[in-house]
Amino acid sequence: MLFKTFLQTLPVLMAYLPLGIAFGILFSTLQVAWYFGILIAIFVFTAAGQFLLISLLSINAGLLEIGIASFLLNIRHMFYSLAITPQIKNFGLSKYYILFGLTDETFALVKTCQQEQNLQEQNLSLKALQKHYITITFFNHMYWVVGCALGVFIGKHLEFTPKGIEFSLTALFSVLTLSLLQNSPNKIPFIIALGIGIVGLFLFPSEQFLLFSLLCGIFVLLIGKKWIYRG
Repeated sequence: MLFKTFLQTLPVLMAYLPLGIAFGILFSTLQVAWYFGILIAIFVFTAAGQFLLISLLSINAGLLEIGIASFLLNIRHMFYSLAITPQIKNFGLSKYYILFGLTDETFALVKTCQQEQNLQEQNLSLKALQKHYITITFFNHMYWVVGCALGVFIGKHLEFTPKGIEFSLTALFSVLTLSLLQNSPNKIPFIIALGIGIVGLFLFPSEQFLLFSLLCGIFVLLIGKKWIYRG
């Protein structure tokens, strides 16, 4: 079971490791103790948020500015939590760790695995499902922590420029999205999201593109719920 989960999370490893290294290298350029980079990876665990944190720390931003910017950047995770809560609500205390570790990639991977396994037909017990979700979350978390730790070490001892390496996360999420689309019986939400994204490129300001896209998507899904999820 552990090896199967490892294979399922292998694409995440291939993206988190280089991206984590990039974060660690950039963090090592700040006038901050090295171990804070690892602590941030453990307790913050959000790639985009951590790169934003580096930018804010480099300009000596205050705690209020960091808090507001991080909240707006990561507000999408609230919707991930709402989407997965019905599946994990009976997991006890472990559900809080799953919610904490619910990154874009973990959410996509969990939903993909859920569809591929057809859990109801296989009659997996609640305990087995709980273990599976926790293991996926833990593996992805550790990939990120190891990547960040390696980056901090490299940044302190070697000269390396991580320019362009951040694209690995975009490539990973694209692959996971296509996998989720392939295994989903209802393609309409994906078509709606694609349409909103294309229109948003022309209408939404780049700084608030993600936030506006999420709000439009939620509005459309609520208004057309009966039509979108019919049958």
